[in-house]
Amino acid sequence: MSQTYDLILKDGIVINQDGTGQRDIGIMNGTISAIGNLAQAHAGKIVDCRGLHVLPGVIDSQVHFREPGLTHKEDLETGSRAAVLGGVTAVFEMPNTNPLTTSAETLADKVSRGHHRMHCDFAFWVGGTHENANDIPELERLPGAAGIKVFMGSSTGSLLVEDDPGVAAILAKTRRRAAFHAEDEYRLEERKSLRVKGDPNSHIIWRDVTTALQCTQRLVAIARKQRAAIHVLHVSTGEEMAFLAAHKDVASIEVTPHHLTLDASLYNSLGTKLQMNPPVREASHRTRIWAGLEQGLVDVLGSDHAPHTLEEKAKTYPDTPSGMTGVQTLVPIMLDHVQAGRLSLERFVDLTSAGPARIFQIARKGRIAEGYDADFTIVDLKRHQTIKDEWIASRCGWTPYDGKSVTGWPIGTIVRGHQVMWEGEVITPSQGEAVRFIQAL
Repeated sequence: MSQTYDLILKDGIVINQDGTGQRDIGIMNGTISAIGNLAQAHAGKIVDCRGLHVLPGVIDSQVHFREPGLTHKEDLETGSRAAVLGGVTAVFEMPNTNPLTTSAETLADKVSRGHHRMHCDFAFWVGGTHENANDIPELERLPGAAGIKVFMGSSTGSLLVEDDPGVAAILAKTRRRAAFHAEDEYRLEERKSLRVKGDPNSHIIWRDVTTALQCTQRLVAIARKQRAAIHVLHVSTGEEMAFLAAHKDVASIEVTPHHLTLDASLYNSLGTKLQMNPPVREASHRTRIWAGLEQGLVDVLGSDHAPHTLEEKAKTYPDTPSGMTGVQTLVPIMLDHVQAGRLSLERFVDLTSAGPARIFQIARKGRIAEGYDADFTIVDLKRHQTIKDEWIASRCGWTPYDGKSVTGWPIGTIVRGHQVMWEGEVITPSQGEAVRFIQAL
């Protein structure tokens, strides 16, 4: 008797632990049930994936969706809509909202807001502070918690732990891998006078290489002393990459599409739309970040999606916020790099699914295997498309890549067996749920 499934993905080129090849995938109750030739099987729905690549669902472990408190820029629904339109099946959202996500109550509020309202699955970073350090063993194990995130340098919002004793107190309590924005706040304060009114080019002078490297060096020393695992977010300098190569036993590394794609020469055309923390730097740093990626140093690719309105960006530097959209463009921008030969499709999969699952200990996600959640990013590697502001679903409605032509495009997004997006349309009501973690089960 032939097997019956809820959904079959038919004849796609599947990337999984067994390699790359044309296979069918059978899905039951939101879970992968079979991989192989399912020509004799039946299903409630069959999706023709011939000519398309079926990847494990892309996980973006650094986004800012601004809810609660800053929903004029973004909210959990609009941010997650942008995610699934871009082929992203799960996101980890950051704690610098208003109120800050620093307690069991504020975390539970976000989980409640996201449940079956977000289009993708989700987890929320909990902000580490001087005040909640003793609560971290409980906070990092709560449902929906991605772990602890610490800002050692000021960015959007008021979360800040700039001092070594404060960081040490937090890492002394963590058991999961803690994430860090590593820019030296003391140096940033000392160098504020280097910002030139009306000139966003001065952003990289103010937030210079030493500001990032010095903080990362301090962080690694503290982590070693506390015997803690750390995750260094959005590495932006060649110097950091070289330093972290000797410390991979304690530190995992994230890089972003904008640091791999853009460079400081674009400040003249993009102005404050290019303004990020840490900054987009000279092309030489981009080259060295790519070299680190090629050497296997990089563990994760995160978008650092950080939307602000065009009105806010139109103010005069330095009275302009740092941040740009990124969750919707992560897949097409990086597939374009794949097509250009800068990285393999298998390495892209490792950076966006297997890597996050490995370092954050995500349960049942990150690979196409029996018993795993049926999360898939389905892409057409040959599709030529131009990224436009009009395509961006984020509430702020713009991208620094407006007008950029790419090869490689997300065709479908499937989350736990639900066909959420297909050919540029969200076709299923939002059913996002909290990601589960092995260390918190």
